[in-house]
Amino acid sequence: MRNRNSVLFIATLAMGGVAASASVASAWDWRDLFFGGKKNHRPQPAINVQVGPRPYYLVDDMDDGKLKDKLLECREDVMRPSQFSIGHRGAALQFPEETVESIEAGARMGAGILECDVTFTKDLGLVCRHSQCDLHTTTNILLIPELAAKCTRPFVPADPVKGTPASAQCCTSDITVADFKRLCGKMDGANPAARTAAEYQKGTPGFRTDLYSTCGTVMTHDEYIELVDRLGRNFTPELKAASVPMPFQGQYTQEEYAQQMIDAYKAHHIAPERVYPQSFNYADVLYWIKNDRKFGKQAVFLDPRVDVPGGVADAIATMPQVAKDGVKIIAPPTWALVTVDNKNRIVPSDYAKAAKAAGLDIITWTLERSGPLATTGRSDYYYQSITPAVNNDGDTYKLLDVLAKDVGVRGIFSDWPGTVTYYANCMRLGL
Repeated sequence: MRNRNSVLFIATLAMGGVAASASVASAWDWRDLFFGGKKNHRPQPAINVQVGPRPYYLVDDMDDGKLKDKLLECREDVMRPSQFSIGHRGAALQFPEETVESIEAGARMGAGILECDVTFTKDLGLVCRHSQCDLHTTTNILLIPELAAKCTRPFVPADPVKGTPASAQCCTSDITVADFKRLCGKMDGANPAARTAAEYQKGTPGFRTDLYSTCGTVMTHDEYIELVDRLGRNFTPELKAASVPMPFQGQYTQEEYAQQMIDAYKAHHIAPERVYPQSFNYADVLYWIKNDRKFGKQAVFLDPRVDVPGGVADAIATMPQVAKDGVKIIAPPTWALVTVDNKNRIVPSDYAKAAKAAGLDIITWTLERSGPLATTGRSDYYYQSITPAVNNDGDTYKLLDVLAKDVGVRGIFSDWPGTVTYYANCMRLGL
């Protein structure tokens, strides 16, 4: 890992809800608050939250109305971290996802909860990657010959004669933790017309940026836990589906994988109340509920059923059973929670109503993952159910407001947490 100096500004120090006096403050060194002491009983450090210019740009771009007026009133407010704001892979809109830099950016923008997508290596170490087999698009592995040689499928250049695109597949299960730590994180993307591995690396979508993609510091799961704990934020690790047959190497079972992730928080003495374990695999969620109840209490079922034919109707019909199984939090994509009425106004969907009727809390994903709404973004995956109701970037807040007030979600994942943090501060959510 590269040596790094992260300057964190402490704005306030709260102890038991009362501002610390000078005498109390002198008994605590801020370095101890960040790097030492009892992990779950020390005062939470308050980072100087900076949401940046984007929320203000979005508010200015909104259609005139009561919501815009309300959000304008908060322009000069001092922003605070919010549990309503969840950093999706950190701050993946502009920072290489699943890296130290991305997590720190998400924290700086006020995300109260930060995500690590958890997968495993060849030697069964847990690391942060959105997919077990995305190293060829999210890291520089193809530019390190001895590691590229270990990839499941090595780089193959595009063949314009045959009409075949460039390709590769490199998985964390191909390499050890030590190998993984040699990698640099980059913005997710690849060039399908590439004739060389170096060209293949260049595929960042136009609405993102490579400004911060010099050499993102990749993280093991343990390093993520230590970092987020130092930042005073909470955790939402997602157990990623294995891209290799399980049990891996004939012995490592899915249950062992699920338990290993939880055991890491115990080893770091992290209180279960600070952890929101997630999975698209319903069996994982049920395993945590049954076998590790303290952590299973906040397990999040990332509902994949809405993406298959008939899946929404099936999800609605089985919502009571999900609640009966002990699941407390369900998390579908944003589009599944909203629809438009006969006046093209955004309103809660039948799915959202069914989840609430079953007594389930809702978290949703992912805001700020689409391109500009005035052009390509409005037809994006996340806006597919409300396309007639959006036509400018400011409509991001129109969707967010319905999700918060009408659907009643308890948190929103965002690729740029500052957008949600601004709204949460203005509406006093999760502070």
